[in-house]
Amino acid sequence: MLHVDLDQFIAAVEVLRRPELAGRPVIVGGRGDPSERAVVSTASYEAREFGVGSGMPLRLAARKAPDAVILPVDAEHYLAASEAVMATLRAQPGATVQVLGWDEAFVGIETDDPEAYARRLQQDVLERTQLHCTVGIGDTLVRAKVATGFGKPRGVFRLTVENWLEVMGDRPTIDLWGVGSRISGRLAKLGITTVAELAAARPAPMIEEFGPRMGPWYALLGRGEGAREVDDTPWVARGHSRETTYQQDLADPAEVEAALRELAARVLDDVAAEGRPVVGLTLKVRYAPFITKTYQRRVPSSSDRDDVLGRVLQLAADRIEPGRPIRLLGLRAEMAMPEDAREGHTPTRGGW
Repeated sequence: MLHVDLDQFIAAVEVLRRPELAGRPVIVGGRGDPSERAVVSTASYEAREFGVGSGMPLRLAARKAPDAVILPVDAEHYLAASEAVMATLRAQPGATVQVLGWDEAFVGIETDDPEAYARRLQQDVLERTQLHCTVGIGDTLVRAKVATGFGKPRGVFRLTVENWLEVMGDRPTIDLWGVGSRISGRLAKLGITTVAELAAARPAPMIEEFGPRMGPWYALLGRGEGAREVDDTPWVARGHSRETTYQQDLADPAEVEAALRELAARVLDDVAAEGRPVVGLTLKVRYAPFITKTYQRRVPSSSDRDDVLGRVLQLAADRIEPGRPIRLLGLRAEMAMPEDAREGHTPTRGGW
């Protein structure tokens, strides 16, 4: 199986329509105005050399790369480019394609020479879309995904059971797909700091720390094991989320409530298009200066907008700290899943 990851996708798409930007540091984020509160969506390799990265405040990115060209996000244009790439992948001989997002997908194939297949795929993507990609080859989805990082940019790299520990064993656990800073910190408390140590972890401490399902699952990640089939079943969204960064902090309770109502209306419009009831809510609050907290709550299954809105406002009333200035609000509504929905398309338990 292959993991195809487009190189600096959003920045590359922007350079295609502005060829004069080729070779220059390019930053995409917000409305393209570093004086506003916004974060970097992507940065070209030239911008990354200045220390600019995704999720960084746009104002800080502009200071790090003062000569960078800063552009606004154009989601519709990126979606169109992504669809062209995915169509190219689906046109590959014998390919089964599992889309992960705008800029990446798994491709299941049967071939005696996966490297040659990967090179042909890269060439087809380049010819049809003018975009470069990196391909990771693996005998599990996890290994293919991790392999991509070693091939960046524009390369091909293979990770299998034969070379997994040789390549990954001494690396920190945070280098694994599905292990972030919080989980790696908890693993470190168990004396597990490398991938090899995680692969050899005893079950009992893992279960005690992470529970009977996730404990063994993290150990499985350490061995690079997991799903071995690419599933092209159409992905069904588990939830919809929206968030807004406010140019001026919200402090007045009436302002906060109005912002929540507006946010909820947008999320509930997305949910209504799915035709499935809401079963859970997550409220994201970023307090000034930059402290982010999330609050979750299961709710009785409901498709009634007024009922869900009421539960959103109640969650906010219960959890938002009174009088504390707010610079960002986000809301996620989790929906009931159809019985025939695919269980998951990444080894993580889902983003916020």
